[in-house]
Amino acid sequence: MASKYKRYHPKKWAGVYVYELRELYNGSPDLCFVINFRSGRRLIWEKVGKISEGYGPDVAAEIRAERIKAIRHGEEVKTAKELRREQAEKDKPFAEIAGAYFDIKGPTLKGLTTDRNRYLKHLKPLFGKRSVSEITPQMVEELRKSLSERKPATLWNALELLRRIINFGVKTNRCPNLAFQIEMPIKDNEIIEHLTPEETRRFLDCARTWPARDVGNMLLLAFFTGMRRGEMFKLQDDDVAFDLKLIRLRDPKGRKTLSIGMSSLVEKLLQDQMAWRDEHFPGSPYIFPGKNGEMRKDCTAVDRFRKAAGLPPKFRPFHGLRHHFAVSLANSGKFSMDMISEMLTHKNVDFTKKKYAQFLPETLGRIFSPADGSFCGCSDYRVHMVQEKDIIVRSRHGIHTPDAQGTGRRRRGQHTPVQVPNRQCGFSGCGNGCLRQCQRRRHLYRRAG
Repeated sequence: MASKYKRYHPKKWAGVYVYELRELYNGSPDLCFVINFRSGRRLIWEKVGKISEGYGPDVAAEIRAERIKAIRHGEEVKTAKELRREQAEKDKPFAEIAGAYFDIKGPTLKGLTTDRNRYLKHLKPLFGKRSVSEITPQMVEELRKSLSERKPATLWNALELLRRIINFGVKTNRCPNLAFQIEMPIKDNEIIEHLTPEETRRFLDCARTWPARDVGNMLLLAFFTGMRRGEMFKLQDDDVAFDLKLIRLRDPKGRKTLSIGMSSLVEKLLQDQMAWRDEHFPGSPYIFPGKNGEMRKDCTAVDRFRKAAGLPPKFRPFHGLRHHFAVSLANSGKFSMDMISEMLTHKNVDFTKKKYAQFLPETLGRIFSPADGSFCGCSDYRVHMVQEKDIIVRSRHGIHTPDAQGTGRRRRGQHTPVQVPNRQCGFSGCGNGCLRQCQRRRHLYRRAG
C-alpha cells in the first residue's frame, strides 16, 4: 500500500492518501483520494473519489471522520466497495436467478423442459443480462410486442414464468421485488375433455383387451377414479387399504398426502394388476412398475391406445379421463361440487366450480323440466312456481291456489301451497301426465313429486 498510496499532506488531513492515475485532468495526471481507519484490529482502506469528480482532501478527511465516529459508537461500518458487493448479491442478473431457479426447482417442476425452452427463447434475450432492478415496464411491453402474433396463452405463459422466476429471486434474497406489477393477459384456452357414449364404449372395450395389461389397467383406474398420471406412477402396495376401501395418493399436486375412496370395481382392478405385477416384476413395490420394476416415468403406449380405440386425435388419455370422470359425476346429478372437489383432490372448490359447473346439461335439464309443463299451456308471464308435493300458481293476475275440486280462486299476498290429487293433464301437447287445468283462469299447474 505504501508504494502505491502517498500521504497527501504530512501534517494536515491525517489518514488521507492519494495516488496518480493515467487519465489527465487540467493538463496533469488525475488524483484519486483514499482514506484508512481502524475497526478493532482491522485496518480498512476505502477509496473516496477523484479530483475530476469533485473530491478533494477536505472531503476525504470529512468522510474518514464520519467512519471513525460511527465505529466509536458501536455502529457497523461498511466501505463503499462492501456495500456495492452486498447490493450485487441482492440484485443478481436475471440469467443467474433463472439458472438457480431451474437447478433448485427443477426436480419438482412437471414442465421443466417446456419452461426452460420458453425461458431460452423468449425471456433470456430480453432480460438475461439485466438485473431485476433494471427491468422496466417498457421491457415487458417489448416482450408483449414480440409475442403479439402468438396466441394469448403463449404470452401468458411467458409472463407467468418471468413473474415466477422473479418471485423465486425475492424469496431467496437474490433480487429485490419489481417496482411495478406485471399485468397478465386474458386467456381463454380452457379445454374440458369428455367422451361420448360411443367413445366410452370403444375405450372400455379396448382397455379391457389391450395386450399390455398394466397399461389397460392404468387407463381403467384413471377412468373410474380420476387419478392423475403421476399419482398412479407413484402408487405402491402400502398406499392401498382394501379393508378401509381407501387409496392414498403420494405427493399429489398440492404436495399434501391425501386419500380417495375405492369402489368394489376399483378394488378388483387393483387386485388383478397386483397379481400381474407379481408375475412380471416380482419384488417391485410399485403397483404400475416401469423398467426393471422401478417407478414408471412415462407411458408412451397411450398414443397407440388412443388410435386403436378411435378416440379424438387431441384427446389426452390420462388428463382427458380425469376430465371425463369429473363431468360424469356432475352430469349424474347425485354429487355436489364440494363432493366432486374432494374426489378430484382440488384444494379449492371454487376451482372445481369454475371448470365443471358449466358441464351440467342433464342436471340443468332436470331442474328446468317443470318449466316445460308450465309453459305448455300458458302465455304472457304465466310462469308457475313448483315446490315438492305443493302447488303454487303464479300469473300476472295474482296468486292462485286450487281447491280439492280443481277450481282456482284468486289470492294476493303470501304464497299458500295446497296439496291436491294427481290427475291427468288435459292439454294434448303435454306428455308429463301430471298437469291439471285451473277452470277459472285456465292456467295449467303441476303436481310435483
